Amino acid sequence: MSAEIIDGKAFAAGLRSRVGALAGAFEKATGRKAGLAVVLVGEDPASQVYVRSKGKATLEAGMESFEHRLPDDTSEADLVALVRSLNADPAVDGILVQLPLPKHIDENAVIAAIDPDKDVDGFHPVNAGRLATGLHGFVPCTPLGCIMLLKDRLGDLSGLDAVVIGRSNIVGKPMAQLLLKESCTVTIAHSRTRDLADVVRRADIVVAAVGRPQMIRGDWLKPGATVIDVGINRIMDTETAKGRLVGDVDFDSAAKVAGAITPVPGGVGPMTIAVLLRNTLVAAHRLAGVPLAKDAI
Repeated sequence: MSAEIIDGKAFAAGLRSRVGALAGAFEKATGRKAGLAVVLVGEDPASQVYVRSKGKATLEAGMESFEHRLPDDTSEADLVALVRSLNADPAVDGILVQLPLPKHIDENAVIAAIDPDKDVDGFHPVNAGRLATGLHGFVPCTPLGCIMLLKDRLGDLSGLDAVVIGRSNIVGKPMAQLLLKESCTVTIAHSRTRDLADVVRRADIVVAAVGRPQMIRGDWLKPGATVIDVGINRIMDTETAKGRLVGDVDFDSAAKVAGAITPVPGGVGPMTIAVLLRNTLVAAHRLAGVPLAKDAI
């Protein structure tokens, strides 16, 4: 048995294409482009790469990109003041503050300052509450991308047994809420879970978001399970003496047991920016009072 590879790169390209077409229609309807503001504080190399790629993707989708790069010693008060000015800017539909922030800044305070209706990252407590209670709000991009891949692969998820490994506010918790919304039976597992392999072995759907390279092995899986690997870990390849990216799942052993699996890279990763663009366009339609078909994107 060999698992089907879930091609997140191809799915994300299709989503970005649909977003681009709808962004053009939005501009015709309103006389302006949808706008995403990204705020970067400091010189973190990985964050700089992410911000560049987000800006490029936003422009390619026919939307405005507003980048605000602030020095590492920016005060929390100045950052919150910038966020509030973006809240009030009618050209800005989505606001994303790139994490992590420097240690002297309280991330929670900054996230709380973002207008929930412009919080396209879905991290604001109001949006977390909306997700938990079934109201319309913004969902963090990575778990929403995961649920899109699962529904594309499996169709109706109702009644399936799902295990989410990881309990972060960014992936684990919202992922569990989204699976509950699809009527799955959901278990959230984590580093303190007893007999973790036995818990995972019950699952029709496994979402790995624990941040430990190649932790979930093939013999942990139920034969035919669908595996979504959110992990991105850089390890040293002993044969080539070069770094390479791996997920939280041991791909080679898992692919022999699973029915379908996302690779790393090329699985969940490309979905995150595609969903960010989708969320920004949804925000633009809501703020402009322009209707958007329920399943358009």
